Amino acid sequence: MAASSESRPVPTWPCRDADHLLVTAAQMAELEDRLFASGLPVEALMEKAALAIARRLLQLAAGGATAVGTPVQPADPTAEGAALRGDLGGALGRHGALVLVGPGHNGGDGLVVARELQLAGVPVRIWSPFATRRPLTERHWRHALWLGIPTLQQPPEPDDPGLWIDALFGNGQRRPPGQEIESLLRRREERQPALLVALDQPTGICSDSGRLLGEVAARAGLTLAIGLIRRGLVQDAALHWVGRLERIELGLPATLLEVLPADQPLGLGGAGSGRGDSRSGPRPRARAAAGKYERGRLLVIAGSDRYPGAAHLALAGASSSGCGSLRAGVTRSVAAALCSTLPHVVPEGEPWSAAALERLDAVLVGPGLGPEGGESWEQLQRFGGVLVLDADGLQRISADWLRGRAGATWITPHAAEFAHLFPDLAQEPPLEAAAEAARRCGAAVLLKGAHTVVALADGRRWQLLRSCPAAARAGLGDVLAGYAAGLAARAAACGEPDGAVLALAALDHALAGCRAAARRGEGGASPQEVAKELGRAGA
Repeated sequence: MAASSESRPVPTWPCRDADHLLVTAAQMAELEDRLFASGLPVEALMEKAALAIARRLLQLAAGGATAVGTPVQPADPTAEGAALRGDLGGALGRHGALVLVGPGHNGGDGLVVARELQLAGVPVRIWSPFATRRPLTERHWRHALWLGIPTLQQPPEPDDPGLWIDALFGNGQRRPPGQEIESLLRRREERQPALLVALDQPTGICSDSGRLLGEVAARAGLTLAIGLIRRGLVQDAALHWVGRLERIELGLPATLLEVLPADQPLGLGGAGSGRGDSRSGPRPRARAAAGKYERGRLLVIAGSDRYPGAAHLALAGASSSGCGSLRAGVTRSVAAALCSTLPHVVPEGEPWSAAALERLDAVLVGPGLGPEGGESWEQLQRFGGVLVLDADGLQRISADWLRGRAGATWITPHAAEFAHLFPDLAQEPPLEAAAEAARRCGAAVLLKGAHTVVALADGRRWQLLRSCPAAARAGLGDVLAGYAAGLAARAAACGEPDGAVLALAALDHALAGCRAAARRGEGGASPQEVAKELGRAGA
């Protein structure tokens, strides 16, 4: 039986603040309702948000000065990222803006933005495909007309060179936007891809899952999330449509955020907090006089004659974790090659024996094992240390097997491996799928993706807000598995094998990929370089 959110531990890392909390559309709406119930006028909150958005857009037009919004991802160092930022600001500065106005308060936000751009001297037009609007939005519409802002009577041309501002639906959209709007958005993407800024979220995606509500969505070069980050915006399914994500600060009171449940998922690695999250994470710390065996004893069972590189990469990741004693259960040919590349790794002759396992704090099983291998899964089930299962190791066990484990278990599946273990959860959104899988089997679950999710059986959840697409290559998961297992060994040696360390490992790994790409270019973000960068994690 899952524990209630009231009885679950409140995460102490990272801070439960606006930069980290990931909320549903309903939760964001409830927080706003609480503000309005306290006496804050709806008009005041709309003005506060829209004025901050207008300042950000004017900064883009002026060349992209320091952001008013809080970037969820850091500035993209690639030429593509620079071109995208230049395209957005350049289009606004040279050709002005077209605001797509919806019937609700998102449309009202857009109209306030249109007003401020007009008053700042930026050419702006408005278009709305809706005959009626909510009262506050209708008042802003009348004021825009009074100001003389041009209103389009027909749908805009999709090759319009100006910057489009999507204020059609915003938070909580649940239904497809309709054939007329979808057709317009599809043609806009074809002719002016990503030359659009979305307010709150792109039209056509679900706020909670990030999935398409219809056949197409607005493709944004920049999405400005108001207040808190809606969890759908950081899901892999939404990344193509969201573009760069920034959070518009509303200054929500800390007491208001405290009403969110203890198991609220937290984002890791945002631009304003990425290195800080790593440095403040639950990194295992041995006592100053600890010897090598007190700094974590890890056995890596990986690789095969067919896949020898997997063992090398997993061991390289484990070496970068700083664990004190590293042993390898590998084939003879792999063992023979280790002395020249990883001479500190000790080949283990009988890795499956009870005597060998008793001397360990953690065991990693899986990377590159292939279909062969004579593992003693009964011995592993009785092993009292942390067992990390990856790749081929996951193909040989079941959810029932995991429930029978004596010690802590961490699993690191990608989508297909997750579907093998939990077929009925495979189509669920990652945050929900990983949480339910962890609850069922008692293991810490790291569900890989562009924005990896980590979930624990006690309800705690984290999702990465940052990763490097250039580092997504064969072998990268082997490095992650080894690094996570190394941190697990260190944590167990300190008596602290908390699953939060697995989330820290995922964050360190993602940041290492970003640093490798920044130092060596996209082509240089190889698994080997990521392993080297992991040695600097937390610095």
